[in-house]
This record gives sequence, C-alpha cells and structure tokens, in this order.
Amino acid sequence: MPREYPIEQTRDIGIIAHIDAGKTTVSERILFYTGISHKIGEVHEGAAIMDWMEQERERGITITSAATTCVWVPFGKEKSKENEYWINIIDTPGHIDFTAEVQRSLRVLDGAVVVFDGVAGVEAQSETVWRQADEYKVPRICFINKIDRMGASFEKSLQSIEQKLTKDSVAIQIPIGVEAEHKGVIDLITQKAVYFEGDLGEKIVEKEIPDELKEEAKIARAKMLEKIAAEEEALLNKFVGDEEIAPDEIRKVLRKATLDAKLIPVLCGTALKNKGVQLVLDAVCYYLPSPVDLPPVVGKIPETGEETERKPSDDEPFSALMFKIASDPFVGSLNYFRVYSGTLTKGSYILNPATGDKERIGRILRMHSNTRKELDEVYAGDIAATVGLRGTVTGHTLCDEAHPILLEEVTFPEPVISIRIEPKTKADQEKLIMAMKKLSTEDPTFRIKEDLETGETIMSGMGELHLDILVDRMKREFGVEANVGQPQVAYKETIFGEAKAESKYVRQSGGRGQYGHVYIKIKPLERGEGYEFINKIKGGVIPQEFIPAVKKGIKEAMDKGIIAGYPLVDIEATLYDGSYHDVDSSEVAFKIAGSIALQDAVKQAQPAMLEPIMKIEVGIPEEFFGDVIGDLNRRRGIIEETSDRVGQKIINGKVPLSEMFGYATSLRSLTQGRGAFTMEFDEYEKVPANIAEAIAEGLKSKD
Repeated sequence: MPREYPIEQTRDIGIIAHIDAGKTTVSERILFYTGISHKIGEVHEGAAIMDWMEQERERGITITSAATTCVWVPFGKEKSKENEYWINIIDTPGHIDFTAEVQRSLRVLDGAVVVFDGVAGVEAQSETVWRQADEYKVPRICFINKIDRMGASFEKSLQSIEQKLTKDSVAIQIPIGVEAEHKGVIDLITQKAVYFEGDLGEKIVEKEIPDELKEEAKIARAKMLEKIAAEEEALLNKFVGDEEIAPDEIRKVLRKATLDAKLIPVLCGTALKNKGVQLVLDAVCYYLPSPVDLPPVVGKIPETGEETERKPSDDEPFSALMFKIASDPFVGSLNYFRVYSGTLTKGSYILNPATGDKERIGRILRMHSNTRKELDEVYAGDIAATVGLRGTVTGHTLCDEAHPILLEEVTFPEPVISIRIEPKTKADQEKLIMAMKKLSTEDPTFRIKEDLETGETIMSGMGELHLDILVDRMKREFGVEANVGQPQVAYKETIFGEAKAESKYVRQSGGRGQYGHVYIKIKPLERGEGYEFINKIKGGVIPQEFIPAVKKGIKEAMDKGIIAGYPLVDIEATLYDGSYHDVDSSEVAFKIAGSIALQDAVKQAQPAMLEPIMKIEVGIPEEFFGDVIGDLNRRRGIIEETSDRVGQKIINGKVPLSEMFGYATSLRSLTQGRGAFTMEFDEYEKVPANIAEAIAEGLKSKD
C-alpha cells in the first residue's frame, strides 16, 4: 500500500503548557475544525474527547497524554491532496505530577505548540515544559490563549515570554481587541484582519485592518520583519530598501529560523470562544518540521556499541521507539510507538534489541484518543499503537531483525513521595499485585517496593495527586479495596566525607567454613550521580570471581542507610585490598564482607540525610502577601523573587516537600480561597541536623 500523504507534509506535534492554560480546549477545537469530531467537547463540562479517563473528566485536568491524527489545508489554499497536511497530535498533561507524560511525548515529537494563559503569561510549569523542549531540541510555536479573559494582555504575555523563556520570540499576529472586546486577529504577514464567524467560529473571514489599528499593526509588522529579515540577507536588503515583501518570502525565512531554533513565532486568540485556532494549525503546517527536516535519528548497534543512524525514509530499515504503554479495557495492553525509519506491516516480525526478543506485530492501530482504527501498514514519521508485546517497556526500541539499532532511551525523574498500601482481603492481595504490575509498566515514575521488616507495600510517585490518581485507578479499573497510609517523603542518605573500612567475615561451623576479607574506601559523588564501584585489586589478593560479589554486597547495603534506614546515594566505593582462603572463601562470604565494610565506612564519613526540595509558585491577592510569606518562612521556605501579575502577587521560592503536606488547605484559609499554587521537584538538599534527628527518632519510636 502506498502512503497516503508524503512525509514532507507530515507533522508530529505536541501541545504543551502550564496546567489550565487551555491545552485540551485547543486540542478539542483542532479536532472540530479538522472534521475529526462533529461536536466540540468542553473540559469544564467533563466532555472533552482528549480527556477520556473518568478521573480526567471529573477533575477537569489531563492525566495521560492522548494521541490523535487529523488532516488540514492552510487557509487560502485550495482543498486538494497537494495542499493537505497530515498532523499527528499528542495532548499532554500540564500538572507537574505527570511531567513524565510530557517528557516521553517530547522525546518522540518533531515540534510543539506551547499554550500560554493570556492573563497569567509564563507560569512555573510553562518554564518546566519549555526546558524539556529545549533538552530535546524541539522547534516550537507559541499560542497566547484566553485573550478574551478579564485582565488579559497580549503585550504583557509576550513580554513574559521574552523575559523568562527566550528573546527569540516573534509576534506574527496581534489581537483585535482584548477581554470582552476581542473580535479576531491581525495577521502581520498578510497584513489582513482575520475574523472567525459562524456559531463555532468555523468560517474564517479576511478583511482590511480597521483604521484605528493600522498604526499599531504597522509598528508590530516592522518589529516582526526586523527580526525575521536578520535571518537572511536577501530579505534584509528588501526590508532596508523598503521594498514590498510577499507573505511566502516571509514564511520561507521564518520556517528555516524556526527549524534552527533561532526564532519562535507567537500567535494569539481564544480557544474557548473559537478564535484563532485555525491559524495555529496553519502555523503548524508552515513553520514546524516534517520528519525529513530533522537530522537522522542516532542509535547504537547492539553487538558492537558503534554509533549508527537511520534517515526518515520509508526505504531505510525499520526503527521505532516505544514511548507509552496504556491499559485498554477492550484490547489489553496498548503499546504506542513512533516510526523513525522504514515501514511496518501487520503480521511481520520485529526485534526488541533491549531484551533480544522477537515480536510478531498482530495488529497496528491508529489511535484517536481512546478509539482506534485498524491499519495494515505504517510509515516513517507515523505515530501508531500495537497490542500485546511481551517484555517491551517505555523507552524500548523496535527494529528490523536484520538491521538492529538501539535508540536512546527516555530518562525519567525519581519519585519523591511514598505511601503505604495494604489490601483489605486476601482476594484484594492478588488484585493489588496485578494492578500495581500493570500501572508500573504504564507509568515509569510509579515505583513499588516491599518493606521486608513490616511486610507492607510502599508506592512511590511524583506527588500527592499522582498517588491519589493511581489509588483511584486501582479501585475503579481493577476493583482493589485497600487501606492507604499517609503520604511520606522519599528521603535519602549520603556522605559528605571520605573514609576507609576493613571487614573480615569468618564463620567456622565444622566442615567447610566461610571466609571473606575486604578493605574499601568511600567518597561522596556529585548530587544525582548514584553509585560507582571501582576495583583496584592487584596481584590477585582477592580472586577475580569474588569481585562481583563484593560489588553486589556494597550495592545491597546501600538500600538501607545508617541514620534512618533510607537508601544511600551518590557514593563512590573503591575495593583496594583484602585476602581470601583457598577452601573457605565463597561469593556469599565476600558479599557479606562488602556489605559490612560499607556500613562501617559510612559511619565514619559524615553521613547525612537528604530531602526533596520543591520549586513553588504561589499566586495571591495583594492583601494576603504578608501572611503567605510568613507561612512559607515557617515551612523553612526560601523566597527567591516576588512579582506582580494582573490583580495578583506572585511568590517564587523553594520549600522542603516535608513541610508542604496540606498546604492547599492552609493557603485557602489564609487567602479566603483566592490563592493558588503549583510546585515541582527541584533537587535534593541536606536535612538540618535537628530535623534529621527527629525523623530518625520518629522512625525508632514507630518500631
């Protein structure tokens, strides 16, 4: 089967933003205007197509990224195959607890639409998703949404993008009126006023720029042209010489600058009131990359570790990245993948180089939110799903058996909060194990651990809301009834000094005994580096076969620190001496010796506890400013900056996670229900000695 649309006219984009900026509303309008849905689903009515989970509809937030596909012809172009663009869209969550969803989506997308609230401008999570897009080098366009809201300002929002995110933004539109007066937009490239008529803004009408806005439009266009013309000499000469410049010339230079991350086009409108969304789709077609505009994807040959690449072409060997796994009540486990090269046909076999398994592709599905369409074949640049792959998890590569390649995996942040969970009955025990297994396969930031001393199960995640949703899903989707403990902080332990230790493990019990003898030295690593083992044994003082056992013993000992039993991190351990016995030495003896040596060394190396520190942004009416600052100081918070936003004071700072439980209720009572906050994990920092002592004492008293 030939491909329906040329790869040059394919776009793989994501919609990313701060919570409540209107991402899902933008997605719903896109589905309506492209003819995928015949009715607009509203988030506030719990009817959004892209928010299909019950929890999403109840809470009015996006939890999982939803994928869909649509076709678009830019405004003014004749409706024909040559002018049609095939757009794969992923609508991502805005809440920081689901940041992994954004991260894994950005890993497989070629471009992004970043949505901003026209009143708030750049918010805390806007900065996070922007940084993630920078990390994956994703070209993007900006849409300043909610221009119809009271207090909205296009200029202030644009200013906040320039101050907080990038100096390279370029406004290619300005609004016609703001707040209740918002009627449409002025396209600075075509120099036309664009209005959106009909009951749902489906009719685009172009008119002359209103007289009262001509001067403003002229100044804004000159500013835009100055930025774009600086990217190409021919255009610059025309601009300086005051010559007429055709829209297509501007678009061509702006497209190249957007792909090279030198400029970021900014558009505006209101998705809820159906103004401006069609022009966002036009901008996606004009300025965001097709798969062939990006460099070939780079990976490694599994056997040799040599670097190799795959071009975005149907003629190359097949390669794809699995970026998401979701449970589907009708088809079981859905594996979402992005095809980087080659084609995949239903019924063919592929290789998972991470596990070495061959898998048969029984079904290929094109997903539209939670509905699906069967396909026979997918091509380079496509995003699709398949069913029931064994042992394949998020971040795994799928490739042609004859041409194996291992693409770079997605790395996810570590969980910072835990709760204890226990099933109510024996029957629930089995359901709980099954539910946890499924959910941890779907969500790489959800971890499960058995507490060997108490026999309880500990769930860890990215925040209270994250764990709340997971427990809710267990109840609804898997019928698990369980008792859930209070949220607890995921503390860690580390060392701040260096130390040496010797451990000799000797057991004599009639017949063959046990003998393991090691000398190790430890020193701290940079935060986030984990654990490193260095073998400096010379002259065979410890036989080679026992070295892995020492390494394993040290690694296992790091699971339980010496202050309060939290995991030890960021330690380099060097094995530099020891001895062995010809008969009595064994792997077990050396493993135990390594374990004891580490515990002894840590005691002498200035051990300390670490706690997760959260970045927080609080928005409040000015009259409550003093009370809220005082409350944050009591919570060991550090205020980094305060600023003004329409009718609000914004406080940015850092606060230990342990002090933030129940903060939502506190803030509501301090601000008569008018305050709001967002927080995200920033880093691990040393816990003050008196608090570390109290934590350790608290744990001992529980025992």
